[in-house]
Amino acid sequence: MTIEFFQLLSLILAANGAPVLARLLLGDKFNAALDNGIVLADHQPIFGISKTWRGCGAALLATIICAQLLGYSLTVGVKIALSAIAGDLLSSFIKRRLSLPSSTRAPLLDQIPETLFPALMMMRLFELQLYTITVLVISFTVIDLVITHCLYHWRILRKSR
Repeated sequence: MTIEFFQLLSLILAANGAPVLARLLLGDKFNAALDNGIVLADHQPIFGISKTWRGCGAALLATIICAQLLGYSLTVGVKIALSAIAGDLLSSFIKRRLSLPSSTRAPLLDQIPETLFPALMMMRLFELQLYTITVLVISFTVIDLVITHCLYHWRILRKSR
């Protein structure tokens, strides 16, 4: 793998880790739900209470800063953050349609879209081939599953109310 592979993986990790870090640092401050509590015909919220404006802001800020530190433009940081957020929101939307509560872990569904969307968005810039995208998704998935398991095991993370 190239240095660009690890840089992209780092940017995706920043985009997906920043909301968790913001939640740990800020607690319940600024945690307004993205979906404003709107419930659809299936009696489930659009995304759930764990998808917040604070998390989106943290993902954008962290990814932009990391992109700049790695020598990439603001636009690259924004595109990676927004596509990771879109993947995460898609996962949450699907989990709500399956009647899974917020913060319920759904291996692969929680990792693939939030890695695949940024990889596809950056495919040309990072000269990614299908094989490299597959390795990127697998790498992120393993890292995320291990970190998430540890954070729940050590009770740093808990299910949302």
